[in-house]
Amino acid sequence: MMNRYFILVVLFILASCQSDDAIDPIIEDDTDTPSAPDVSLYFPSTSTNEWETIAPNEINWDTDKLEELRNFLIGENTKSFMVLLNGRIVVEDYYNGHTASDTWQWNSAGKTLVTATVGIAQQNSLINIDNKVSDYLGTDWTSTTPQQEDLITVKNLLSMTSGLDDEPQVVIKRNLTYLADAGTRWAYGNVFQRLMNVVEDASGTEFETYFNNELGDRIGMNGFWNNGLIYRIYNSDTRSMAKFGLLASQNGNWDGTQIVDENFFIESKTTSQNINPSYGYLWWLNGKNKYMLPASQTEYDGTLVPNAPNDMVAAMGKDEQRIYIVPSSNLVILRMGEATVSGDNFALSSFDNMFWEKFNEVIK
Repeated sequence: MMNRYFILVVLFILASCQSDDAIDPIIEDDTDTPSAPDVSLYFPSTSTNEWETIAPNEINWDTDKLEELRNFLIGENTKSFMVLLNGRIVVEDYYNGHTASDTWQWNSAGKTLVTATVGIAQQNSLINIDNKVSDYLGTDWTSTTPQQEDLITVKNLLSMTSGLDDEPQVVIKRNLTYLADAGTRWAYGNVFQRLMNVVEDASGTEFETYFNNELGDRIGMNGFWNNGLIYRIYNSDTRSMAKFGLLASQNGNWDGTQIVDENFFIESKTTSQNINPSYGYLWWLNGKNKYMLPASQTEYDGTLVPNAPNDMVAAMGKDEQRIYIVPSSNLVILRMGEATVSGDNFALSSFDNMFWEKFNEVIK
């Protein structure tokens, strides 16, 4: 009887040891525990196609709602859609035959590239935005009186407050006529293109060359300026647009290197005058109490895009070329494509509010 009892005790002890051995590896091995998403700021390579990604489900985005958003964008003639979080790609889509290597025109969203280039020229002591435009282009560059022309500064061109007639599309001297003293009237017009001439005169270099040397090449952009009869429009692939959006989100800093003066970049994304508080230096600003739109002197009460975060700033171009930047969420969002079904303005359109309604459902 005693021997039988002893054998049972030994068997129980052995079974316990085997059970402990089976449990120990599970306690000690945590390789299956999902790691938290990397929230550090990331910058992609400027010389290769390398770019870190993060999956939408890793950051708890609603993938069903994301699919609904994609269907909306396809129906709105979108060619490419891209979302960065902390610099990493969360979404990179190409629709309607467009590919990652294809280029597309930025239209007026490219105005922000001109702003950044002007900021670089100023930090290089080539220009001062408070100086008269005629200091660089010479007198008699408009069809106004010398006194009226002397009032127009580089900053007036950046803020759309030159006082010149905004209706003519072609920027030539005979079309640059007086409507109001500079600084007293906001109007969205093409005279901003004279900023490119200011940079050229001050640097002694073609604008495209100066832009590439001082900005585009330094952050790995792949694009070109198309010099048409009316406009100079930037064309690039989607990732190049995303790189500029990332640079802008960091106020001109690229991976520790200040490409564009930080104070100037902050200033450019701040209300530039008191007539249209929703406009900086060729950047559109959300969250203000009123706004104005191209081809109109009407003031609208309320914020630019009600469904978007108040701190959103945007580069907006015809046919809904878009860069949305949301500093509070470390988001950069891009849309390239043909005119949307809901688009109805050279800058802001009903597309913007519809997009943000759907995007908010994705990230909630």
